[in-house]
Amino acid sequence: MANRITLKNVRLSYANLFEPRPSDPNNPDSPLKYSTSLIILKDHPQIEYLEACIKEAAEAKFGTKADAVLKKGSPLRDGDEERDGDPAYANAYFLNTSSKRKPQVVDRQLNHILDESEIWSGCYVNISVAFFGYDVSGNKGVGVGLNNVQLFKEGERLGGAPNAEEEFEAMDDDDDDVLS
Repeated sequence: MANRITLKNVRLSYANLFEPRPSDPNNPDSPLKYSTSLIILKDHPQIEYLEACIKEAAEAKFGTKADAVLKKGSPLRDGDEERDGDPAYANAYFLNTSSKRKPQVVDRQLNHILDESEIWSGCYVNISVAFFGYDVSGNKGVGVGLNNVQLFKEGERLGGAPNAEEEFEAMDDDDDDVLS
């Protein structure tokens, strides 16, 4: 089994795919990374395989201690527990991904998406991620590397500002009455 998986039809949240940002929002000097959180429904057909990939990465790094490391914290987290009250995370898991390398972002026909207004938090994607064990300053776990992203379909925006189309109506050029 590979430590890489292409997840199909999962939802983007906190999508940061076009410009790197500090990996620690509380420390502007932290390394710059591209990142996104993935919302994956609990009945998603790839959950078992995803869990197996995570376990394999833990076993490759920690051997017989892999289960103990994963008990302290799997990268696959429960949205009902950790994001209680957020309807986007209801009946779902989430997985945080990041990379120092800019991911390629493509549409359904594999055309590169260069304009970040074409893909946003709330869109559904196919996404390639890789799992790796880490042990840094006593902090042990399995990380999730962000590889590449394919837009599967648009979705309702999560958080942030609404679209202008949702707030305004089209006006005629001679429409000067601002109060009607």
